Amino acid sequence: PIVTLISFLVGVILAFVGAVQLASFGAQIFIADLVGLAMAREMGALMTGVIMAGRTGAAFAAQLGTMQVNQEVDALRTLGLSPIEMLVVPRVLALVLMMPLLTLYAILIGMLGGMMISLSLFEITFVQYWNQTWGALTLSQFVIGLVKSLVFGALIAVFGCYQGIRAGGSAAAVGDAATSAVVAAIVAIVV
Repeated sequence: PIVTLISFLVGVILAFVGAVQLASFGAQIFIADLVGLAMAREMGALMTGVIMAGRTGAAFAAQLGTMQVNQEVDALRTLGLSPIEMLVVPRVLALVLMMPLLTLYAILIGMLGGMMISLSLFEITFVQYWNQTWGALTLSQFVIGLVKSLVFGALIAVFGCYQGIRAGGSAAAVGDAATSAVVAAIVAIVV
């Protein structure tokens, strides 16, 4: 739901921002190009990454930090099991696999938001918007966004797990680990 809402609103914002400049040239039809390219290449992956850093990165850090506090990580080591293999690798793989799917969803919802603005405020029909969008987009545009989402997923998961594993032995340390994971992941995504 959060990805849906944020992606839709980003598409709406991109359409409004583009419309202000494009309308002065009578080129409102290019709103479709602007929204489609921006969502496919950058904004879909970026916004999904930021949302997942705040939600999932913090959750990974809090879960693993709580396991540190409860000495569950130490228990795994005592049993001869690697905490990295048992706790970190599955989380990283899960997020790396899900981020492209969420990003693709975000791209489509963002384009829907841009389309809603174009249809309701400008004299653009659904068919015109549809044709203009798919004329501007190529498979490589989607691939660029999806590859970014893979990298973002790995960054979020690694920072979340790293901060959780190195958390101290108190509730405050778990909170600090969750905060640090979110901040580090968002900075890494933007960089």
